[in-house]
Amino acid sequence: MASDIVPIRLSLTAGDLVTLWAPQWREDGEEWEAFLGDDDHLFAFGEVAQLAAFVRTAEGHDLVDHPAWGVVPELSVAELTPEDTHVYDIVGVPEVMAQEPDTWTIGELAETVTMVTSLADVCGLEKVTAVLDSTPGFAMLQQGTLPFTGREGDRLWAKLVATVADRWDEVIDALDAVVTTPEVDEKALAAASVEAERLAEREAAAVATVRSAHPDASEDDEEERELEDDAVEDAVEEQVAEDEAEQEDGREPTFWESVGIDPIRIVLADVEYVTLRCYLGDDPVFLGSAGKIDVFTSERALARHLADADRSDDGNDLGAASTWDEVLDKASVGELEVTVDELNTYVLAGLADDIADGTLTVDPTQLDLAVELMIDIGDWAGDEVPREQLAESESLGWLVSFVIRPDPTRLAPSPPFDAEAAKFAALVERVRSRLRAV
Repeated sequence: MASDIVPIRLSLTAGDLVTLWAPQWREDGEEWEAFLGDDDHLFAFGEVAQLAAFVRTAEGHDLVDHPAWGVVPELSVAELTPEDTHVYDIVGVPEVMAQEPDTWTIGELAETVTMVTSLADVCGLEKVTAVLDSTPGFAMLQQGTLPFTGREGDRLWAKLVATVADRWDEVIDALDAVVTTPEVDEKALAAASVEAERLAEREAAAVATVRSAHPDASEDDEEERELEDDAVEDAVEEQVAEDEAEQEDGREPTFWESVGIDPIRIVLADVEYVTLRCYLGDDPVFLGSAGKIDVFTSERALARHLADADRSDDGNDLGAASTWDEVLDKASVGELEVTVDELNTYVLAGLADDIADGTLTVDPTQLDLAVELMIDIGDWAGDEVPREQLAESESLGWLVSFVIRPDPTRLAPSPPFDAEAAKFAALVERVRSRLRAV
């Protein structure tokens, strides 16, 4: 489950195509998943510039109603470029199957098959589903190498290899049939192409800088190449951040930015709440007192409460913020607009179930935000349990760390994850217990 929309790259017959994927999210008590497309097609593009031009101008597609769509048309070409962890080589699956079933092979296959499963479910591709259901090996990829060890494991792997050899073309053909590249606005494409060219220039400059700093590095040295790739990525990200900071410098701060207080949204399985949080130094402070956070079912309800708030009330911890009176002043004259930024939306619902299903089903951004909220609330309330449970020395903390900061050199957590899921669910209930509906 996620509040994000993620750029992904799919390798199909037509080549490497970029599109957008909305992992499972919960709305009105139901779970949804979607891709950029319409009822009949999956929209995908050969260049990120085309994708950028499309999302900045098009209106008629399935992601328009997604709760996070409002921020997508404002994303840069760099932000719409899929990360390496969201690249799925679907046509390359037979080649991967020819390798030994080690951790890396199984992990790559599991990620690709999970994406193919999502595509089949969302696009209604019964032929693809039939192939994936034809042998249990596809489903067992999520469990890592364990199901493919020993004599029975060898048989399971052999059947999976045979199925891919015999039927993977059916999967590719079905996906090829639903993929289309819609027309894009020419002016928007021209602007996005210029942006993409500048990004490419930054990358080239970063490569030159890194190589000049390591003139003796061998191109055949895998470790050196990995270090170089990391250095180039860091350099490009730094340059993009500088460019975005320059753009931000030219923008007037919002009221909430100027007072240093954030409206936040907390999404539980059965209800959504809005409240306020700020940081005094490094310490999180919430609207509330005595370890209880005052929460509201809508932004309007929160604004009405603040309009009627008693300035002399010393039971509100946010009163310690030097800008708190500015908030109350604006609320008292009916001019306070409460708007929750997407980055301040914390979706806790469904995460425990996702953890139980395996690390590959958990959205790392959503999990990272959820952990941030849990620790902030614990620190504010003087509750050490969240920070202790989420420490890397604990099984749950180790799993969370692996999802949020993936590293192929680290030993992956081994299923089942029922205990970790139960601990996470308990932390969610701990958050719920601290919410005081007003």
